[in-house]
Amino acid sequence: MIEVCNLWKQYGDQVVLERLNLRVKEGEFCSMVGASGCGKSTFLRLLLGQERATRGEILFDGEALPAEPDAHRGVVFQRYSVFDHLSVLRNVMLGLELPRARFTGRLFGARRRAAREEAAAMLERVGLGAALNKYPQQLSGGMQQRLAIAQALMMKPRVLLLDEPFGALDPGIRKDMHALLSDLWRESKLTIFMVTHDLKEGFTLGNRVLVFDKVRIDPQAPGAYGARITYDIPLDRPRASASAIHVAQAAVQGASRIELLSD
Repeated sequence: MIEVCNLWKQYGDQVVLERLNLRVKEGEFCSMVGASGCGKSTFLRLLLGQERATRGEILFDGEALPAEPDAHRGVVFQRYSVFDHLSVLRNVMLGLELPRARFTGRLFGARRRAAREEAAAMLERVGLGAALNKYPQQLSGGMQQRLAIAQALMMKPRVLLLDEPFGALDPGIRKDMHALLSDLWRESKLTIFMVTHDLKEGFTLGNRVLVFDKVRIDPQAPGAYGARITYDIPLDRPRASASAIHVAQAAVQGASRIELLSD
């Protein structure tokens, strides 16, 4: 479904990502882990279409990935991307109204009733069926994140991109959100990419863990080299091996192997 071919991303003299090659089948759940600043969120923005690769390409179903975000790709950030001035129901209905009524931004009559029913069904699915008429500021953090997920799923994307979606939540709420996301993934067969700094979260939710790491550093030119996907760990077995977990943990803690280059 998605193929990443010799991908590089550079800002001026700063190389963030280098030599990324990856093939992802439809329906896979890829957890992306690694030390802070190793390009995980940058790669997510490239998948979304918010940024363009410096070199290389990303293919979607064999075709070049569209240069701008589209309905095939939904995204949920750590900071809740909801509209405070709209009710919970209207927040989710908006995803149906804007593409179907480009000039007015609102549907009317039977089309509006159908959109309302569809949005209410989605909110019921994520556990917000009793909060349709509330406003985001009246919701807890976990409920707001459920709302953001409902917004993303309302567009029926084929790929869901998650950037630290549960990082700001309390442990108990995170556990509930993990269960929700796992259920939605199994039901909808979405392809998911999730950035997380929580190694346990990555191994619990994903069926594949991608470890990003910067393996080459030149002390004289810190920005000369970027991060790569250094380990691609499949989790389709009942339990990941202890060595796989240790490898990922070393990368997250920034304790991976580093080659010092000199002139």
